[in-house]
Amino acid sequence: MEPLREVDGRAIPFGLANVDTDVIIPAKWLKTITRDGLGRGAFESLRADPANLFDSAEFKGSPILIAGDTFGCGSSREHAAWALLDLGITAVIAPSFSDIFSGNAFKNGILTVVLPQAAIDRLMAVAATDPVHIDLEHQTVTTRFQDRWTFEIDPFRKACLLGGLDEVGLTMARGAAIAHYEAAVRDARPFMNCVAA
Repeated sequence: MEPLREVDGRAIPFGLANVDTDVIIPAKWLKTITRDGLGRGAFESLRADPANLFDSAEFKGSPILIAGDTFGCGSSREHAAWALLDLGITAVIAPSFSDIFSGNAFKNGILTVVLPQAAIDRLMAVAATDPVHIDLEHQTVTTRFQDRWTFEIDPFRKACLLGGLDEVGLTMARGAAIAHYEAAVRDARPFMNCVAA
């Protein structure tokens, strides 16, 4: 997982509420054994419209998605986070998120920012023409028009995102302590060191 400190650029002014994981990535895309290419299936039903925001020259590849209430509701498929990442999205700003989606997003390096609806409305207007800046370290969302909002984030999640640490990375960071513990167990319980011939 790559460290995430700031996300800066155009934001897709999506804004729809109650977007479930089946809209984010339809079930037919869940048969894959790799994460690669899931971006092609992201928001597939919406992208069938040639005028969709995701494929427009103006917003294609934007790193930020501005969404409506309860983004990511529905099933617990982690593929939704994978599809967003493959689409190039590393931050989603919304009034609220499904807990499971928010957890999956975090575990895959996507920042979920909760802001009130008034801030979302303003960001939707700004995103139509100008970039948005998210600073995770200072927990702020800003625009070039002097808009500034602060957001809350769990300190553990913040530290993991800033350090680029997923669950494997967190475990590997404790390698010396784990090795020390295993050596102590070997010394204290030599009977556990038996190896079958």
